[in-house]
Amino acid sequence: MRVSVSWLREYVDLPADLDPADLERALVDLGIEVESLVDLRATVTGPLVVGEVREIEELTGFKKPIRFCRVDVGDANGTGELQEIVCGARNFAPGDRVVVILPGGVLPGDFRIGARKTYGRNSHGMICSAKELGLGDDHSGIIVLGGDNPAKPGDDARPVVGLDDVVVEVEITPDRGYQMSVRGIARELAHAFGVPFRDPGLVPAPGGTPRPAYPVEVRDPVGCDRFVARMVRGVDPTAGTPEWMSRRLTVAGIRSISLPVDITNYVMIEMGQPMHAFDADRLVGGLVVRRAEAGEKLTTLDGVTRSLAAEDMVICDETGPISLAAVMGGETSEVVAGTTTVLFEAAHWDAVMVGRTARRHKLFSEAAKRWERGVDPALPLVAVERAVRLLAEYGGGVADAEILDIDHVRPSAPVSLPADLPGRRVGVDYPPARVVALLEQVGCTVSQGVDRLAEDPGAVGVAAGGQAVLTVVPPTWRPDLTDPADLVEEVVRLDGYDRVPSVLPTAPPGRGLTVTQRRHRAVARALAEQGYVEVLAQPFVAPGFADQLGLPADDPRRVAVRLANPLSEEEPLLRTTLLGPLLGILKRNVGRGHRDLALYETGLVFHPRPDAGPAPTMGVEQRPSDADFAAADATLPAQPRHVAVVLAGDVEPTGWWGPGRPASWADAVEAGRTVLAAAGIDEHRIVVRAAEYAPWHPGRCAQLLVDDTVVGYAGELHPTVLATLELPRRTAAMELDLDAVPAAGIVPAPSVSGFPPALIDVALVVDDAVPAAEVRRALVDGAGELLESVRLFDVYASAQLGEGRKSLAYKLTFRAPERTLTVEEAVAARDAAVATAASRFGATLRGA
Repeated sequence: MRVSVSWLREYVDLPADLDPADLERALVDLGIEVESLVDLRATVTGPLVVGEVREIEELTGFKKPIRFCRVDVGDANGTGELQEIVCGARNFAPGDRVVVILPGGVLPGDFRIGARKTYGRNSHGMICSAKELGLGDDHSGIIVLGGDNPAKPGDDARPVVGLDDVVVEVEITPDRGYQMSVRGIARELAHAFGVPFRDPGLVPAPGGTPRPAYPVEVRDPVGCDRFVARMVRGVDPTAGTPEWMSRRLTVAGIRSISLPVDITNYVMIEMGQPMHAFDADRLVGGLVVRRAEAGEKLTTLDGVTRSLAAEDMVICDETGPISLAAVMGGETSEVVAGTTTVLFEAAHWDAVMVGRTARRHKLFSEAAKRWERGVDPALPLVAVERAVRLLAEYGGGVADAEILDIDHVRPSAPVSLPADLPGRRVGVDYPPARVVALLEQVGCTVSQGVDRLAEDPGAVGVAAGGQAVLTVVPPTWRPDLTDPADLVEEVVRLDGYDRVPSVLPTAPPGRGLTVTQRRHRAVARALAEQGYVEVLAQPFVAPGFADQLGLPADDPRRVAVRLANPLSEEEPLLRTTLLGPLLGILKRNVGRGHRDLALYETGLVFHPRPDAGPAPTMGVEQRPSDADFAAADATLPAQPRHVAVVLAGDVEPTGWWGPGRPASWADAVEAGRTVLAAAGIDEHRIVVRAAEYAPWHPGRCAQLLVDDTVVGYAGELHPTVLATLELPRRTAAMELDLDAVPAAGIVPAPSVSGFPPALIDVALVVDDAVPAAEVRRALVDGAGELLESVRLFDVYASAQLGEGRKSLAYKLTFRAPERTLTVEEAVAARDAAVATAASRFGATLRGA
């Protein structure tokens, strides 16, 4: 929200010499985020003056209309002669007063103005638009001063257009809707500087009359608990918006449209009450406020025809919906150029309904932004009275005496607050009198009593025996104050966050990373050291992700948690596997020209609990019990931590050193081994065997087991999946459930032998279907304790070996920790290892 300090000064007595830096500091201390604070006096330098257009010569022969103007700028140019300026705008005529910047001036953006020849004429300066002066986004025409402006040619134009002001832009948090108005910001500044505040929302206004201003029926008092309306007749359709109002709206970022519409926007910015102006002559019959019927359509003021949902609130006449309530009006009833009878409407709408409607239609109007944050239900009569008086004064209209006020607003519920609760929660001594004074500054009504029946002195909202308990009724403009914690926050905020001591808690001894955290970090570090690049994918997937991955119909990964309020309606589900989002990132990078990719991610997947019931309701008046926490946890989906990698292209690049090597299923399997080794799993406990599991290729998929427990899969992805996702051929992947990997336990320090090893190579011929990992396990089991390591270094197949046969060559390292092995001992261990492989798989020594 943007607002000028001069507007704020109408309601709060800010210091006359207030420095912009002090203003910013005060807002920040109140918890208001300041986006920008601009001193407009410094944005335009040099001679900026009022000019009166005397002559206009139309220049022809150019691609766009160009005008050569002679402008009276008084003595500002030093000669008193008419200033010659070339201008392309069309919205002014001889006799109009405009804003002129003369040579030597500098506009925002360091745009320097000088004399130059353009379009065949000499131009000495520029006639300025609001955008060029940094006052708004309107660049459709230059600024034309109204007839009621007393400025003369040659006068300084800064006060005329508001460039002698300071503009502050603040970001309002969702719980403080009252701050989205001059009224709200002025109130906050009154607290900060301790100066008087004149509340425009408390100005007396006439109430409803027995005879309504217009026949209105509210069928849903929950969605609309107050509806106020009043008629103004005889409005001059040619009456323009006064300059001061237009200027303030421009600073607030709102385009001037017409006097009645500008008045509604002005009152909205000033008081925080969104309003709407209907052309009463275009209404057909009485108005009905109701929920929309599914399938109804409405063309809103932005020209878009919208299909309404049953939750939307609409205002209807006999022709159907004419306004999307609290969000945007409709075309059929809008104020037009010839409007002479205006019906002002100010209502109070349900914040949740408005928020959902705005998101459903992607229509975040200024009104909707305020409604979803909460609007004061006591404002409608005051806002309508303000709008009526402005239209009568500047538009010549006459207000009817009849006023409609349908009021179903419930009073604010009182909140019990132990007087010592702010001090106990924050650690600052707040005397009860100080607590009462601060809450009354907010606008609360506070009464005091004593609670001598307290049984739990530590509970929130209950005081120890004899302690004062405050009964606090929040003001109507603070719908966010519903609990004792909210009131504590207000006490701390107004008393000053800087008074709250920063105390660093003492870290308990012996607490470091958990076992799970250490494993997570070790796995990530190990993959990064292998050349994989970590990515962070969004955990959201589209409903068709399971079909893209080719998951079977009964695959449990098809059952996903659907978010009630997703960031994108296209991806409303939580992932059940890391591969969906990870392959999406791979595809994006391939599309950007990257060919050799090795990516990994560690993250949570989400599996719904089929027996989960509704979450328990827990208040904030006291700490939930362990049973409440357990019941809440039982409703959450299971969230195991997974790790996944994807590989495409070459893992070893081609160069002068020789040909490269493309990534294959074996690299994905090795990534799984790397993860398990980093998790502290001994290689003898790891089993890799062939499997069939989507989305992997049935013939190139490996199952990873630890102690006979399946922990993951790796291999080459199915060609159909790759074609569906438009990924490179032979793309490989691995996914492993880290939570399923057993704890590593205490790992003994390795013993290092100083005796020489015995190195023996063996080449075993086995059937082609026998996994090399199984042969390796047999060699380990048969070799005994003297075997230090075994490594596969060659796989060979040929016609000489026979159809369906292959040769696996392993390098065996034998070593004894306390002596040098003899040749006989090493050979005996080798023979025992070969014998075990022969007995299990029929392996024979190659060449034997």
